[in-house]
Amino acid sequence: MTRKDPVLKDAYDLIVVGSGAAGMAAAIAARLAGLDVAILEKSAHFGGSTAVSGGAIWIPDNPKMRAGGMSDDRQEAFRYIEAETGNRLNADVVHAFLDNGPRMVDFFEKHTALQFDYRAYSPDYHPDTPGAALGGRVLDAKDYDGRRLGRWFSKLRPPIADFTVFGGLLLNRFDIGHFMKMTRSLPSAMYAARVMARHLRDRLTHPRGTRLVLGQAVAGRLAESVLALDIPIFLETPLAGIRRSDGRVDGVEVTHGGATRTLAARRGVVLAAGGFPQNAARRKEVMPHVAAGAPHYSMSPTDSTGDTLDLATRIGAAITEGNSNAAFWTPVSLLPGKGGPRPFPHLFLDRAKPGVIAVGPDGRRFANEAMSYHDFVQAMLSSGNTSAWLVCDHRALRRYGMGAVRPFPAPFGHHLRSGYLKRGRDAAELARAMKVPEAALAQTIAGFNTDAAEGTDRAFGKGSTAYQTYLGDAENAPNPCLRPLDQAPLYAIEIFPGDIGTSIGLSANGRGEVLATDGTPIPGLYTCGNDMNSIMAGSYPGAGITLGPALTFGYIVGHTAAGLEP
Repeated sequence: MTRKDPVLKDAYDLIVVGSGAAGMAAAIAARLAGLDVAILEKSAHFGGSTAVSGGAIWIPDNPKMRAGGMSDDRQEAFRYIEAETGNRLNADVVHAFLDNGPRMVDFFEKHTALQFDYRAYSPDYHPDTPGAALGGRVLDAKDYDGRRLGRWFSKLRPPIADFTVFGGLLLNRFDIGHFMKMTRSLPSAMYAARVMARHLRDRLTHPRGTRLVLGQAVAGRLAESVLALDIPIFLETPLAGIRRSDGRVDGVEVTHGGATRTLAARRGVVLAAGGFPQNAARRKEVMPHVAAGAPHYSMSPTDSTGDTLDLATRIGAAITEGNSNAAFWTPVSLLPGKGGPRPFPHLFLDRAKPGVIAVGPDGRRFANEAMSYHDFVQAMLSSGNTSAWLVCDHRALRRYGMGAVRPFPAPFGHHLRSGYLKRGRDAAELARAMKVPEAALAQTIAGFNTDAAEGTDRAFGKGSTAYQTYLGDAENAPNPCLRPLDQAPLYAIEIFPGDIGTSIGLSANGRGEVLATDGTPIPGLYTCGNDMNSIMAGSYPGAGITLGPALTFGYIVGHTAAGLEP
């Protein structure tokens, strides 16, 4: 797919700020409704945080699960969100999400390159909470061939390099399962060989793999439709101001080509620039551990500094306060590098596995390691720990890997030499490398091993819910998440609080209209994605609870700006 670089005009019907899933969804919906639309992107790449995400999309009662013979109950989904958000529930936006999420899926499947698969089994993060489901609600974009983007492929934000293998090969959850078993299973070995062969062919002509999965597939598929609809994307064009005339937002100021330009927006402006996870000052204001001096690392693109939120508040927009958490947390480890340490998130590949525990600086466990990444950081902070350690034995390290350390047959000596990975012949030697109390770590491992041998974690209940066992090892009995740490040597990696995006954002109603401080809509100003306050109010109920609402409210906003009902 080829297209000349667009020329920035003085006026459009709708101007969308941000090129992640939310922004592209809004632009596509508005364009298909007949509007003249432009997308403005601050960075040199499009795709935003979507392109570096896991790509999960949470849509209860979606048409893909129904077509697959599964059923869901909209009221049960509302009940689940209500239980998760408590008195922070914004019923208006939650009802809008639940009503329009299934419509959004139908719309994009019928009119765009964005095509979905559903996960038949993917438990909500708190499966014992009323209204939770064990599967069907999570969607993924179908794998995508990045070559379809032509020269625009190089402008798609690449995945985080540490997430890839063999020079740019990105693996989805299905791939990872096969690659981890390829030395023990012939079908897995054959599958891995096919994926690798495709990747090696790609590398003859491309700087990285063109088989796009996860968030790369979401962003790539949306971008194909953006380009096909002749929606211009202006890269390196940051927002400098929002114009409000006679109460209505009708234009923006931007920096483009080294000059400041004023653009008219006849139908309004959509703010979808990804929140403020990389704004150190804002983090200090809303994250107590950061205010107290604790380290914090975000996995979001460095351009996500909340400029749009600052500019919106200057014209009277309100930001929602009081979310249960200011961001969507994840523990991260720090990989040494020439440019300084870089964070690596510990989402779901290591903590829940058998033979792995987490301890604080005192050498003692403080939480259920198999809980969601968001819950795990909450537990870490509530226990007073601003850092912690993941500890495993040799069998677990070579079978599952830990953090950026890959499982067998990948070498890991360089991680030992860099200090990223600590090693000890026994608990005492490892404790000295970690600088934690020797006796405490030895007692912790001994106590855990006794419980693990029996299959029940009496201290924290690791492996006690469907979500936790889903992330464990199904071949490990009797508990997929428990096995003694009994094969020396032992290893450890230090972890810190981090995030994959902020939850605090602009107050909005169910139509995606930004609200003023008096609670009334600001005519012509819309929001979606992480610029909009999370409909989950700082809770994290399941995989895809950012991208699901992002796509849905992008769909809603595009129709609202065009004067249509979604």
